[in-house]
Amino acid sequence: MSGFLGFITGKKTAWVTLLIGLIFAVLAFGPLAAPESETAPTNGLGETSETALVSKALANLPGSDATAAVVVYSKESGFTDEDVLWLQGNFDPQIQMLAGGANEKFLDYTILEVAGEAFVPPALISEDNTTAVITIPLEKTDEVALVTDRVTEMREIAREDMPAEFEAYLTGPDGFQADLNNVFAGADFTLLLSTVAVVAALLLITYRSPVLWLVPLIVVGTADGMAGQLAPSVALLFGMTPDGSVTGILSVLVFGAGTNYALLLIARYREELLLNEDRHIAMAQALRGAGPAIIASGSTVTLALLTLTLAELGGNRALGLVCAVGIVIAMIAALIVLPAALVVFGRGLFWPFVPKFGGKNKSENGLWGKLGKAVSRRPAIIAVGGVALLAVLATGAGGIQVGLSTTEQFRVKPEAVYGQEVLAKAFPAGETTPTTVIVNNDYVDEALASAESVAGVASVAVGETDGSITALSVVLDATAGSDAAYESIKALRSELGGISGAEALVGGLDAEQLDVKTAYENDQRLVIPLILVLVFLVLVLLLRSLVAPVLLLVTVVGSFFASIGASWLIFTNILGLPALDLSVFLYSFLFLVALGVDYNIFLVSRAQEEAVKLGTRQGMIKALSATGGVITSAGILLAAVFAVLGVLPLIALYQIGIIVCIGVLLDTLLVRTVVVPALTFISGDKFWWPRKKLTAPKFG
Repeated sequence: MSGFLGFITGKKTAWVTLLIGLIFAVLAFGPLAAPESETAPTNGLGETSETALVSKALANLPGSDATAAVVVYSKESGFTDEDVLWLQGNFDPQIQMLAGGANEKFLDYTILEVAGEAFVPPALISEDNTTAVITIPLEKTDEVALVTDRVTEMREIAREDMPAEFEAYLTGPDGFQADLNNVFAGADFTLLLSTVAVVAALLLITYRSPVLWLVPLIVVGTADGMAGQLAPSVALLFGMTPDGSVTGILSVLVFGAGTNYALLLIARYREELLLNEDRHIAMAQALRGAGPAIIASGSTVTLALLTLTLAELGGNRALGLVCAVGIVIAMIAALIVLPAALVVFGRGLFWPFVPKFGGKNKSENGLWGKLGKAVSRRPAIIAVGGVALLAVLATGAGGIQVGLSTTEQFRVKPEAVYGQEVLAKAFPAGETTPTTVIVNNDYVDEALASAESVAGVASVAVGETDGSITALSVVLDATAGSDAAYESIKALRSELGGISGAEALVGGLDAEQLDVKTAYENDQRLVIPLILVLVFLVLVLLLRSLVAPVLLLVTVVGSFFASIGASWLIFTNILGLPALDLSVFLYSFLFLVALGVDYNIFLVSRAQEEAVKLGTRQGMIKALSATGGVITSAGILLAAVFAVLGVLPLIALYQIGIIVCIGVLLDTLLVRTVVVPALTFISGDKFWWPRKKLTAPKFG
């Protein structure tokens, strides 16, 4: 390993290291680059879920390859006779139906035919005469661009020659899919630009150097670009298609973790430059000191992310694999490319605060050293106070709600949401997203009667059949994706499940979202304990102790619940958000525990190294004085990077960004700098139990 470190940091071989890194970067952006995805991601449910079984059964029925766009026209004062004529046209006795209405605007898009001619059903007008709805049958497709383009065209057509005072909205399955696609159109660039700006600003403030900040920014930025190409390619090898939200989180994680590792390494390099005249030797020593912490930290995050590959939902599996690859790339960049880049530029890179050989390390008598000494005098009182503060914040999570309706999942409402809300006021809320029931032909009448008897069901209609099974279309009263809709689905499944021999299955959008919600709950029960076990094992292997890992893990979990409680108070009392999105609890736990333990590792691994020479108490004080500044800088930077998720219009990412931001700040400013040192001072040498003799971790 010493030879490897010598190669990375050598006078000539450092340039070779950079060249090798450049070659890999060219390959990542060239031959190994991920192909652009032209298909929309699936719901991630397994083939055995009830909604998946319904979709499979529907594939054999006529119209199975169809979807729909729903055009909603509204007028607050109510439609006049002229308005109704524009909407529906006149009755044509020759064809015995209405003709010449607004529905005929969309004949070029429909897949429905009557007497060999393209046909769109006439507008249906609500009982209060304020809302009209036109449902356009469309060919189902997974091509994102096609869906987006045709929805854009139909929205323009819907408004052509529209009467005064009319409002028009295009919603329905295709409308929501197009708006979701538009959410991420340009979002990756916005997110990347915002992240780079935040990281650049904080690095400038941290180093107060006009040049130094560029090196870690370029290295981490290149690592992020490589991860953006390589990680999706790896996911595709395993049959996973990551969507825009996954790639957005990937970028935030790589920048956040990669910059944290860079801050730790550069801080240790600066220390070693005071002790070593040769910068190459100084960097090798810095790698030996900071390397174990960076490897342990990166490994913890990687393993925690890989637990998601055992999840039930495909989206969770894709996120876990993609982000794990990204963290590995960030770790390699910090341990190999960054050291080589730093040594080739020399000490002048730190200008105007150049660390001189033989100079004094000011951190030893700085703010963090003084804080460590103050905590060591009254550790019990400070530990109790810190834990009490976390407990008070955690109580804010009382009554927390999980699950947003379809119309609540966007931070900025798109047109499809407005259309759905207008439609829900005038028609049964489930009109445009009916629930589908598959039942054996001999039990259609019985199933029809049972479905109509379920509370929350507005209407039931018999649909297509293939001779052995029949589809029933069930319209619910509740808003799509709401708790009321889920209760209706559960009641429907229970009622129909009691019909022996019917083999009834309930699918559709609401049933699908209910199955996704259940899958998230299952994933939480599986993944969260696994994350805790893996983090504990990594800490045990790093520290070769049992007491320290238990205490550190407890502080991380306490910080998570405190951040959830504080965030829930903000969501409900300030932002007016009714619930957490389904993915928020699991992802926030993953990121906060895996990333939060980083600061434990940075601090305690240094404390262990110093305790070998100074003893546990003085070792922790020295570790806090040496790492307090870099941990604070890293924490603030990571919190700011996650806050950047707020630029994306999805509520889920917005909420994750806020929770992780608050949690990281609690970790940085309270747990790692006050509570953990206090617990260490209380425990004394027992902190390292069952070890009797300390030896510092080695890297090379």
